[in-house]
Amino acid sequence: MTEKRLIMLDTETTGLKPEAGHRVIEIGAVVLENRQLTRHTYHQYLNPEFAVDQGALEVHGISNDFLQDKPCFHEVVNDFIAFIHGAVLVMHNAPFDVKFLNNELKLCGYGQQLEQVAEVVDSLVIAKQKYPGARNSLDALCKRYGINNAHRTLHGALLDAQILAQVYLAMTGGQTKLDLSMQQEDAAQQLKFNLADLPPLVTVEPSAEELQQHQAWLQKHMQK
Repeated sequence: MTEKRLIMLDTETTGLKPEAGHRVIEIGAVVLENRQLTRHTYHQYLNPEFAVDQGALEVHGISNDFLQDKPCFHEVVNDFIAFIHGAVLVMHNAPFDVKFLNNELKLCGYGQQLEQVAEVVDSLVIAKQKYPGARNSLDALCKRYGINNAHRTLHGALLDAQILAQVYLAMTGGQTKLDLSMQQEDAAQQLKFNLADLPPLVTVEPSAEELQQHQAWLQKHMQK
C-alpha cells in the first residue's frame, strides 16, 4: 500500500509572537513519497509588512530590505495550500510554525486552519519519545545520526526542511541519504541560497538590552 505523501516544512519569522504582529517571512518544504526524498519542493520568501527583530535577523539573516519586493502571504496562499493539501506536514517544534501559519491564514481571510488542510506531525515529539531527557534540536539530532549539517551557518526554511527530512527518515528507520546526483544538485542550490539569496549581514555592536533579547530568542529556538 502506498504511504501518504509526507512534507517536511519549516518557517522563518520576524519574531516570536504573532499576537504582537510578527509575521512569516519564509516557508520551505520538501516532499517525501514512499519514504523517498523527491525533488518536489516549495520555497517562498514573503514581505511581512512588519519589521524583522534584531534577534531574528541574527538567527536567519533575512532583512526587511531583502523582503521588500517579495509577495505578501495573501498573494501566494492558494499555491501554498495546493502544495500541502491532504499531506502529512512534519515540522520540528510544530506548534511554533502552526501558530504563525494559522495567523497568516486568518489575516488573509482564508477561512480554514492548517490542521483542516493537512495532518500535522511534530518531529520534536517523536524525538523526545525516542530520546527522553536528551537534547533534541535539529543540530543535536544531526550529530546523533551522523548527518552533515556543516552548511547550516544560518537558519533557513528550505535548508532546515531538507535537514529535517534526513533526520525524520533516520528517526523512523528509513533512507537517510540522497543519491549522488541529487546531493550535488542540492549542494549547488544550497550554495546559491546561502550566498546569493541572503543579504550581507552588517556588524552592529549590540546594546545590553539587545543582548538580553537575543539570549531570550535563542532559548526559545533551542528546539528548532
